[in-house]
Amino acid sequence: MVRLLKRAGIPATLLVSAPAATGADVAARAGGHGLSVAIFLCVILATVGITAWAARRTNTREDLYAAGGGIGGVKNGLALAGDYMSAAAFLGISSMIYSVGFDGLAYAVGFVVGWPIIMFLIAERLRRLGRFTFTDVLGYRLSEKPVRILGASSSLVTIAFYLIAQMVGAGQLVRLLFGLPYEVAIVLVGVLMTAYVAFGGMLATTWVQIVKAVLLLGGASTMALLVLARFGFSYDALIDSAVGIHKAGDAILTAGPMLKDPLNAISLGIALMFGTAGLPHILMRFFTVNNVFEARKSIVIAVSLFALFVVLIFTIGYGAVTLLPGDARYVGAEGVVGGNNMVAMHVADAVGGSAFMGFMAAVAFATILAVVAGLTLSGATAISHDLYASVFRKDRTVERDELLIFKSATVGIGLVAIALGLLFKDQNVAFMVGLAFAIAASANFPVLLLAMSWRGLTTRGALVGGSVGLGSAVALTVAGPTVWVKTLGNAAPLFPLDSPAIVSMSLGFLGCWLASVTDRSARGDADRTGFDRMIGSASGPSSAR
Repeated sequence: MVRLLKRAGIPATLLVSAPAATGADVAARAGGHGLSVAIFLCVILATVGITAWAARRTNTREDLYAAGGGIGGVKNGLALAGDYMSAAAFLGISSMIYSVGFDGLAYAVGFVVGWPIIMFLIAERLRRLGRFTFTDVLGYRLSEKPVRILGASSSLVTIAFYLIAQMVGAGQLVRLLFGLPYEVAIVLVGVLMTAYVAFGGMLATTWVQIVKAVLLLGGASTMALLVLARFGFSYDALIDSAVGIHKAGDAILTAGPMLKDPLNAISLGIALMFGTAGLPHILMRFFTVNNVFEARKSIVIAVSLFALFVVLIFTIGYGAVTLLPGDARYVGAEGVVGGNNMVAMHVADAVGGSAFMGFMAAVAFATILAVVAGLTLSGATAISHDLYASVFRKDRTVERDELLIFKSATVGIGLVAIALGLLFKDQNVAFMVGLAFAIAASANFPVLLLAMSWRGLTTRGALVGGSVGLGSAVALTVAGPTVWVKTLGNAAPLFPLDSPAIVSMSLGFLGCWLASVTDRSARGDADRTGFDRMIGSASGPSSAR
């Protein structure tokens, strides 16, 4: 997986590591323009203002974890779409289309097809049975203490790998676009995300996502229309021009390196599809709405908006093929100025000037802030709700104390994120997001799906399956080509695939099944009885609060 991403320069929020001089022109055009800097500061001030507004409305743990369950389906759909309309998607997929063509679109589709799985298999029962996190559902029918420890642990591991990649990407993106030192950018992101979550909770995080999604959709739509205007608003003319200019010719319209390696492609698809259904910060969003209908509406809105976003990225990517080559401001002797991940920024400059480029750069930075805030929120909730309140205090905690633990955990995660961002400054951390999706697909998804749909799952099965899925995802990633060969310098990989999901997710399901069917304990019988009780509750009222 990662080899393919790196080959195409994907994604900016994962691995950009270009020398400062390489991006000097980018920084000068995006950050040196007074209006661009003003736009950037306005975006930051707007998000701070949202946090201050939300803080006055966040008084209870329901407010902090789930915005009181009062977010409507349309707004929650926008926030969900915002989680996926990230800088990685905007910058990374457009650069992949610029480099290899059709594979970039195929990669984007992998994200989209995960949502029907959530809609038809997970969202309804998750919303009916849970309160704040997906481990609430596991604890409803299984032995609460061990499954909450497992769920919180896999969530924190997933979030950590995702967060490291986002922090490193944030520093590199701001350094390239605005000329700020990497260290300043890392601290800025860490401080802002901590403030969003600690003071505004889910309400602030949701509205930051909504504002970012609207800005990004509006900016990308404007870019796409300006690109099409160069070709008389004709897709045929745009594609014909791209085919004529690109060195690969017609090949940019057919399967490229990613799809020509079918096993890797299938494993990548599994990670993207089923990993989406296991990401803790995505699953938390279904507790912010007040009924199942609104949860379903959220998914429809999110899928529709992201599908539109994919079309816009497709247009921008092929527009880059036609507009950037031959212009020394954008493409030099060593390739794209600032690295392949700056393709979309160069298109913004080419069709809208430096002010528009500055606006899009500010929006790209806002996407990172929104994503890391969502990750931090889910991590802090795992610590305060799943571990502190439900395991260590066994629901005997005072709400005030739980809120204090949440805010302390938020500050701690923020400090750790800053430290890790500085520690991994010059490292290629692209494999970490691939690993995050693989862990979510291998450890979280099998246990959650089986807990809600299979009577035979027992606590022992969940612990074995989740642990095997988590361990195999990490081990096979380390043994794969990206880490074992490219990072550690060994001659040949111990495991041939970049993405381990096809194996690790299968092992997760197998572990759940095998350990459950061989479980003849009294605890196992109680777990099976708990499923009958859960089904009765799941078919009842739509709110578990």
